[in-house]
Amino acid sequence: MSEFQQSMEEIQKIDQYLDKGYKINDVYENLSGMFVEFAQQEEVAVLQILTADARKYFAAKLQEQTSLQ
Repeated sequence: MSEFQQSMEEIQKIDQYLDKGYKINDVYENLSGMFVEFAQQEEVAVLQILTADARKYFAAKLQEQTSLQ
């Protein structure tokens, strides 16, 4: 899979969680990539983000979320 395709898939997954009403709850990184924890009431989902473009997109979405609070 190309880098572009992988980035687009990760961005789509981020949007899917946010569209379903999930909020970004936690972010952590290690040598395997960035992990984003989304939470909605008592449900928690973790998404691994590997590409730089998806990380930049996520950072913009995180800023949006924090500015709305």
